[in-house]
Amino acid sequence: MLSKSVNWGTFVAVNAVFEQQRGMATLKDISIRLKSVKNIQKITKSMKMVAAAKYAKAERDLKSARAYGVGAQTFYDNIAGTSTDAETGAAVTKEASKKRLLVLMTSDRGLCGGVHSSIAKEAKRLLIECPAGVEYKIVCIGDKSKAVMQRLYPQHLLFTGNDIGRQPPTFEDASIAANEILSCGYEFDEGHIIFNKFKTVVSYATSKLPVMSLEHVKSNDKLLLYDSVDDDVLQSYTEYSLAQLIYYAMKESATSEQSSRMTAMDGASKNAGEMIDKLTLQFNRTRQAVITRELIEIISGAACV
Repeated sequence: MLSKSVNWGTFVAVNAVFEQQRGMATLKDISIRLKSVKNIQKITKSMKMVAAAKYAKAERDLKSARAYGVGAQTFYDNIAGTSTDAETGAAVTKEASKKRLLVLMTSDRGLCGGVHSSIAKEAKRLLIECPAGVEYKIVCIGDKSKAVMQRLYPQHLLFTGNDIGRQPPTFEDASIAANEILSCGYEFDEGHIIFNKFKTVVSYATSKLPVMSLEHVKSNDKLLLYDSVDDDVLQSYTEYSLAQLIYYAMKESATSEQSSRMTAMDGASKNAGEMIDKLTLQFNRTRQAVITRELIEIISGAACV
C-alpha cells in the first residue's frame, strides 16, 4: 500500500495565501479600516457639536428676523391678489409677466442632508413648467445652487454670490445681494426667492417668497388700498423690502441648514458606531482564526518530527 506524507504546516500556509488572494481581509487591513472609521466618527461628533452651537444661535436670531420677512410678504401678498372689475365685479386676470427672477438661497457648505438639493429641485421644476414666452433669470446665492444651475441652465444665470454660510448672515449681506439685483440691468416683472423655511429641528419646508418690480407694483389696482403712496416712497419701499425678504430667507435657510447638518452628523456618527462594532467583531474573529492556524502549524510540525 502506497502512502504519501503530507507537510500540514506547508499545506496550511499555502491555504492562507490562497485565502488572501481570494480577497479576504487580513488583520492589518481590518485594523487600518477600523482606525479610519473611528477617526471619521470623531470628526462627525465634533461637527455635530459645532452645528448644535451654531443652530442655537441661528434659532435665536431667526425670531427677530421673521418680523422683516412677514411684513414685506404681507404687502406683496395683498398686491398679488386678484383684481375685480368696478362695474361687473368679476375677477380680472392680468397678463402673465414675461420676465421673471428666481433667487436661490443656499450656501457654500455641504454635509447637511438634502437642504440645498431641494432648492435646486424646486428651481428645475419651475424652469421645466415655464410657460411659452416667459423668460427666467436665476440668481444663485451660494456655491451649492450655482454648481447645479451652472451645469444644467447656464444660459439662465444672471450672477452668483459665494462665501455664504461660514458666518451668520447679516442685513448687510442681504443689502449687497439686493443692490446687485437692482443694479444688474435685468428689468424683471416679478419673481420668487426660493429658500428653506425652518419648522422644527428635524424638518423644514422649501418655500417661495414673492418679489415684484417697481413698475409691476405701480400697475396693480390693489395699490389703491394704501393711502399717500407716491413714487418716491414706493421706490424706496420696494428696494428696502427686497433686502428685507432676502435677509429673512437667509436667516430661515441658515437655521434649516444648521439643524439639518446636526441631524446628518448625528446619523453619520451612529452609522460609524455600527460599522465599528462590525469591524471589531470581524477583527476578533480573524485574529482568532490566525491564532488557531498558527497552533495547527505548530502541532502539525511537532507531529511530523
